[in-house]
Amino acid sequence: MVLLTAAAILCFAANSIFCRLALATDLIDPASFTTVRILSAAVMLTAGVLLKYRRFPHWQRARPGSIAAVFVYLVFFSFAYTRMGAATGALVLIAAVQLSMFCIALLHGERFAPRSWLGFAVAAAGVLYLLLPGATAPDPLGAGLMAVSGAAWGIFTILARGADHPEETNAANMLGCLLPALLLNLYWLGDFHGTAAGLGLAVASGAVATGVGYILWYLALRYLSAVQAATVQLSMPAVVALGGVMFLAEPLSARLLIASAAMLGGIAVVLAQRPVK
Repeated sequence: MVLLTAAAILCFAANSIFCRLALATDLIDPASFTTVRILSAAVMLTAGVLLKYRRFPHWQRARPGSIAAVFVYLVFFSFAYTRMGAATGALVLIAAVQLSMFCIALLHGERFAPRSWLGFAVAAAGVLYLLLPGATAPDPLGAGLMAVSGAAWGIFTILARGADHPEETNAANMLGCLLPALLLNLYWLGDFHGTAAGLGLAVASGAVATGVGYILWYLALRYLSAVQAATVQLSMPAVVALGGVMFLAEPLSARLLIASAAMLGGIAVVLAQRPVK
């Protein structure tokens, strides 16, 4: 279980590294990166369904809301990484994911203990501190795009809960993203460009970091409670930060470290508390 979980988190973290490597150096345009990532992930997830069920994914398992949410996540993720570093992007992403899920839980009638509200306030303060104007503040547009991406992933996670066949459902949803991805590419056709290295990174992001990552994650979820699953994802920004230092020569600023501690610590407090009935 530990190995499965660690491998899945590494795959998710690799998405940020692959995306930033490809887009920071302009090896490929963000629309094409997204399309190739979706296509590669769809092929990998479909192959997994074929191996397990000996058939192609049923279209009936795809849901318009889930397709829209995962597509928004993928598109905004790519465009955000044209404007911000890997570590900062991963931190904004995971904070938006967890905080959006907290807000959805509130809208659905869940009530939280005072300690949870304190954790939420600390996490929100971390977000505000990270985004305050200054020399080391992330690009506002990039941060906004990544926040939308994270919120979309949070919505997708809520919609995907309770799926009878998660591997097949994810494969069908990813296949459903292909047409809007192609339309996005047509819209951005004037900015189309790509190198072999950029295409290779997009394929790696889709087939390995997304496709294999989803398969490993759903295998790991069999052994994790909902709180454990949510909490373990908080390790991703730290993994991405290390990868950013190693592969992208990104610095670890004091602002990023302080904001990380506040945001992830506050979210961990929220996750550790049970809703009040």
